[in-house]
Amino acid sequence: MLNLFKIKGQKKEEAANTNGRPPAKKQSPGELRLHKDIAELNLPKKTNITFPNGKDDLMNIEITLRPDEGYYVGGAFVFTLQVPPTYPHELPKVKCTTKVYHPNIDLDGNVCLNILREDWKPVLNINTIVYGLNLLFIQPNDEDPLNHDAAAVLRDDPQKFRRNVQTAMSGGYVDRVHFPRCK
Repeated sequence: MLNLFKIKGQKKEEAANTNGRPPAKKQSPGELRLHKDIAELNLPKKTNITFPNGKDDLMNIEITLRPDEGYYVGGAFVFTLQVPPTYPHELPKVKCTTKVYHPNIDLDGNVCLNILREDWKPVLNINTIVYGLNLLFIQPNDEDPLNHDAAAVLRDDPQKFRRNVQTAMSGGYVDRVHFPRCK
């Protein structure tokens, strides 16, 4: 019984020390690392990063890429990153929310990028992911595709691939699949 009274007294004392405010939430190691990564961000030009749930939730990130070279010039592509509390030991989950005709991004928004799979290491950071995603739009890779049809067109007929990308980005149909305008 004595311990119960001691604990109650400690709780009252802690509540009094916070001056009526709720006690601060303890940050996970992943959140601490993410704060560091965000402070050191060096984004490519025409790339924006936002926190859709506000400044109190840095574990959910939205990235908008606007490639300035390659097949996808003029497009705007949005990605979400969900950062786990165990980051950087566990990699963020990345999805493309913009439907895009791309060999390395399927129609569900899954992204095929080596650092988001087997090559992830805790020394990598959010900046590395952003540059990797940007590189996918500058140099799409037909050798490790998620969208096999787009990869085959890129490999066999780059001019047709360019036309398909432009049609998709303009809000047209490619192979009976409609793509919303992303310019």
